[in-house]
Amino acid sequence: MTVQPIRLFGDPVLRTPATEVVDFDRELATLVKDLWDTMEDQGGAGLAAPQLGVGLRVFTYHCDGFAGHLVNPTWTAVDDDKQDGEEGCLSIPGLYWECVRAKNVVARGWNMHGEPVQVEGTDLLARCIQHETDHLDGVLFVDRLDAATRKAAMKEIRAAEWFDGGLPTIKQSPHSLFGGAV
Repeated sequence: MTVQPIRLFGDPVLRTPATEVVDFDRELATLVKDLWDTMEDQGGAGLAAPQLGVGLRVFTYHCDGFAGHLVNPTWTAVDDDKQDGEEGCLSIPGLYWECVRAKNVVARGWNMHGEPVQVEGTDLLARCIQHETDHLDGVLFVDRLDAATRKAAMKEIRAAEWFDGGLPTIKQSPHSLFGGAV
């Protein structure tokens, strides 16, 4: 088991868009294993490579009875249905806020061997896919909160014992709530 330290809010790697994977090699397989081991150790529903300080478009997931990983993922909403629910992040430990996401999505990407993968997600799995893909774009879920909730969230983050005082930034996702580019 190779559990890696998770980068916390304020670390610039979390705000840097990740690069597409071009080499489906042993190093990628090791990254997927490290992501999996760390996610499972921390009890997360998903974990993206930037959260381990690696700027590649890869994430793992394990929620709602589904488990796996996606390399170079994209997603689209299946319909206009939304879900509003509590969301958290291993890079913002112990803090949770209500966040609106698409309820039903289809994600496409590749596995670590370069084979195409499609994942259909509803509810928690859909939330996870969107959350982890946001990480790959340098976007954190606090960026998706309404203004009043985001202000309260930033106050809680700044007061958190783990926060090191780095300047928080807010980024606009290149994806709309329903998977299209803005």
